[in-house]
Amino acid sequence: MNNRENDVLDTEVIIVGGGPTGMATALELRSRGVGFVLVEAGDGTVGHPKVSSIGPRSMEFFRRWGVADDIRHSGWPDDHPLDCVWTTRIGGHELFRLPRHTMATRPDFRHTPEPDAICPQHWLGPLLREAVGVHPDGPVRMSTRLESFTQDDTGVSAQLSDGTSVRAQYLIACDGAGSPIRKQLGIAAPAVHDTLVFRNILFQAPELRERLGDRVANFYYLMISSALRFPVRALDGRGLYRMTVGLQGSPESTQDAETLVRKAIAFDTPVQVLSDNEWHLVHRVAESFRSGRVFLVGDSAHTLSPSGGFGMNTGICGAADLGWKLAAELRGWAGPDLLDSYTLERQPVAFEGLEEANRNLERAMRREVPPALNDDTPQGAAMRAKISEGLLRGGVAREFDAPEIHLGFTYAGSPLVVDDPTAENREDRRPNTRPGSRAPHAWVKDSMSTLDLFGDGFVLVHFEDSARLAGFTEAFESRGIPFSAVRLDQPEIAQAYERPFVLVRPDGHVAWRGTELPADAGALADTVRGGAR
Repeated sequence: MNNRENDVLDTEVIIVGGGPTGMATALELRSRGVGFVLVEAGDGTVGHPKVSSIGPRSMEFFRRWGVADDIRHSGWPDDHPLDCVWTTRIGGHELFRLPRHTMATRPDFRHTPEPDAICPQHWLGPLLREAVGVHPDGPVRMSTRLESFTQDDTGVSAQLSDGTSVRAQYLIACDGAGSPIRKQLGIAAPAVHDTLVFRNILFQAPELRERLGDRVANFYYLMISSALRFPVRALDGRGLYRMTVGLQGSPESTQDAETLVRKAIAFDTPVQVLSDNEWHLVHRVAESFRSGRVFLVGDSAHTLSPSGGFGMNTGICGAADLGWKLAAELRGWAGPDLLDSYTLERQPVAFEGLEEANRNLERAMRREVPPALNDDTPQGAAMRAKISEGLLRGGVAREFDAPEIHLGFTYAGSPLVVDDPTAENREDRRPNTRPGSRAPHAWVKDSMSTLDLFGDGFVLVHFEDSARLAGFTEAFESRGIPFSAVRLDQPEIAQAYERPFVLVRPDGHVAWRGTELPADAGALADTVRGGAR
């Protein structure tokens, strides 16, 4: 609980940055009863929305935090096609279409109770702030900057721009790619690939969807020139679009925004440019996600190409990984190595997402656009047929269907995870219970998923009885570790969980599995909490 003593606001955690990752961190800490103050320098206005796709693993966490339904019904039209189209111009010659249905018509998802959702940042921000609560009634302080901070052996002292002094045990930096906090800590974040420069043009085209008719899509990958071969994306499904322009030496790329937007559309329709931003894409992963009592989450820890939609989702999953570990430390049941495991577990995931996103980007950067591609001539038709064939064979669908990145990442090799030497098919990323993997989703009853069993503490899912269960429970409870055991009898769930005993961590990842409970449950409990004290 936050309280004021001697004009110092005392809390457990300070979160700096109120973007989607900062707010996810707040929701995670709140779900675990951890007190915090969140400071955000902005006033909440989003003039140029950056985010719209929320991946399935993020939606699973939002489900646990109680806001998934609000996100899913935030305003994206159920009947708007989710297709991805490669086209000479919007409404011009269509080269390749990746059909993806609509939100209302897409098939049920077998492996998750919460498929991806669309919620642009100017919708998502207010929604999450309302869920967490804005000062003075809640812990979120808008239009408030972190002016300075220091840390010592027992906590972090911070000075805010509104004159408030805050004392906390930990600080979490969700302060973006340029992270002043990361720089103050001296944590290096070297670029992994060459920096690229782009423009994002935000515009309204209120009649575009109606004019396109059955050619409407969610993504329109342009095939006009080296500068105009990147996507125009429908942001809200109503008339708001974001166009990406490459600034890699093409004179065309410097033309005024309205001229470029009209080049992208094959017919005359009303357009209004709302903003035009230049941005630098720097692929980087910090060398450490921790310095003493300060942790990096989201873009402060890693920045990825937006190609594939992994960036924000990587940050949200990082918040979930860190949150239960901080709660364990604050409540006294963490082992000495638990907090250091945050970097050990999340850094490889960040690198994997970075490289996958960069492969998607490079695919677009390599795509050549012949000058006669849009011509209504036999030569133009032949070029379009050739490029269509190349797109069909070129794996472009992978950018929009990467469950191995969104759901299949693993913490195998973590010191908190006990390997299963009998495991097979270790490279197969389909849902599994190999230690380190996200525990599989299956419907237990009605609208209750197996994932709904996880979150509050460690959960032993078992499909057989065991005389060792009482001792196993005692090993966790005697260490103060939140623990419960759940017996399930459905054969299909037992098949999905692969072993009769599966121990799942508070973040929903498998910590251990076996054909019988171990004789030394205490050693296992110490391992999964980060070592014995």
